[in-house]
Amino acid sequence: MTSSITAAGSAEDGRSVRVRRATARDAKRLTRLVRTSRAYEAPYASMVAGYRVGPDYIEAHRVFVAVGADDLVLGFYALTLVPPELDLMFVADTAQGLGIGRLLVAHMQDEARAAGLTSVRVVSHPPAEGFYRSVGAVATGTVAANPPAVMWDRPELEFPIG
Repeated sequence: MTSSITAAGSAEDGRSVRVRRATARDAKRLTRLVRTSRAYEAPYASMVAGYRVGPDYIEAHRVFVAVGADDLVLGFYALTLVPPELDLMFVADTAQGLGIGRLLVAHMQDEARAAGLTSVRVVSHPPAEGFYRSVGAVATGTVAANPPAVMWDRPELEFPIG
């Protein structure tokens, strides 16, 4: 699969950022981003311990990556169509607060709209709930803990796609 630039913008610090389709060659970098995320430290560490974003996952789903200069990975998301869900979304610790998450959400909404979806579900990492609400997601409930993999309840939200 060839990658293509599907959205472009600039981070709040002026860096040029583009969003492109992820390829199998991105798998190791995306896995590293997930496993080293500060958002999953301490009690949340078990959620990403051993987690892998494999080439097969990238090929099977709509995975998009935000990159800066020299193809530096700043963040990524994965959209599943059946059921419609934002399955993964991560922004590199060094890119937090630069508008990368907002760029990725806007891109995801465009992809969902193009696929004919009317809404996209998100089961949020608890500390990310405020971010999702700030970019238009609406709370719909709570997903109960599922030990041993997930030891805490998680907010469930939905992005309406207009």
